[in-house]
Amino acid sequence: MPDNFPSAPVQPSPTQHTAAPLLAVRNLCVSFPSGGRMIPIVENVSFTLAERDILGLVGESGSGKSVTAMALMGLIDSPGVQITGSALFRGQELVGLPQKQLRRLRGRQIAMIFQDPMTAFTPVYTIGWQIDEQIRAHERLSRKQARARTVDLLAEMGVPDPARTADRYPHQLSGGLRQRAMIAMALSCNPALLIADEPTTALDVTVQAQILDLIRGLRTAYGSSVLLITHDMGVVAETCDTTLVLYSGRVAETGPTQALFAQPGHPYTAALLASIPPLDGPRPERLPAIAGAPPVPLERPAGCAFSPRCHYVHEACLPAPPPPLVPVGPHQSAACVLSTEGTPLPPRLISACASAAASIRHQAAPTPPPSHGEVSP
Repeated sequence: MPDNFPSAPVQPSPTQHTAAPLLAVRNLCVSFPSGGRMIPIVENVSFTLAERDILGLVGESGSGKSVTAMALMGLIDSPGVQITGSALFRGQELVGLPQKQLRRLRGRQIAMIFQDPMTAFTPVYTIGWQIDEQIRAHERLSRKQARARTVDLLAEMGVPDPARTADRYPHQLSGGLRQRAMIAMALSCNPALLIADEPTTALDVTVQAQILDLIRGLRTAYGSSVLLITHDMGVVAETCDTTLVLYSGRVAETGPTQALFAQPGHPYTAALLASIPPLDGPRPERLPAIAGAPPVPLERPAGCAFSPRCHYVHEACLPAPPPPLVPVGPHQSAACVLSTEGTPLPPRLISACASAAASIRHQAAPTPPPSHGEVSP
């Protein structure tokens, strides 16, 4: 298997697959106790992820992206937390699954790339030792056999001199190499589902593009599906087949990435895209910005959570319950009343978003493979 995976072609949207999805999430809710009441952090999140697809979960900080992933992995252990809804992984219900059974799934069937590999790795053990232990926890291999697989995985991730790197501690590697080692650990038992939580955070643009190339190649080289969590619309545009936009713990919009970027159906999605600098045309004096900040869970509006920041807010947006997801295009839905009222987003804003999407794709173009000087002395 080559050290550097080629960029995989974009696959069909999960909604276009006829086979049963790898992961089907329905009405997932996560609530935490506070001040004698339950505070909903994630509300009725639903999506499907097909085999070998990449789904982008995008939104501002605090939108519930990481909480959704941690709930799927069974890693939320806060006292009093309530997790309801359904998450079927190959027909097996994950919500409410006992920890003993979840431990069998984690690492072997479902793996996670954490946001900060420096804190995800144990600092007192070498990279190789930690990957070896992950392999031996799920498979009956000797230490020698596990180390051989570790070295092979590091090589496939583009790590130079993998045998030597395996004997290094996390702090002795650059940020890009630590992230490659984290991906190698996640893939060590060939999982069907890989959850990547902000895998390019704090990496420079060149290394970020290299890591995204690796992630895109995983479905070809390993047959893995990827749930990619990010706040970077450029990452989504270049990497994901389908996009799910979260706002304040609720789904704002979902659909095939190309269609969603070309013609968003929710003002929040449109505003995110409109705030990206265009590559051509007149230079704007000031980029559009979304006024205000997302509401804290305790102060979330009864109706549309985006209404306090929306230019198109009117009476129909305010009363409970929040607007449901309604179709705005083929396999595309948005939680907004505009389309049902026959007043979708104006062409001017849609045009700006299409230009922004083209700008993002250009900025996120792949870069050459890593040099062999990434290992810190």
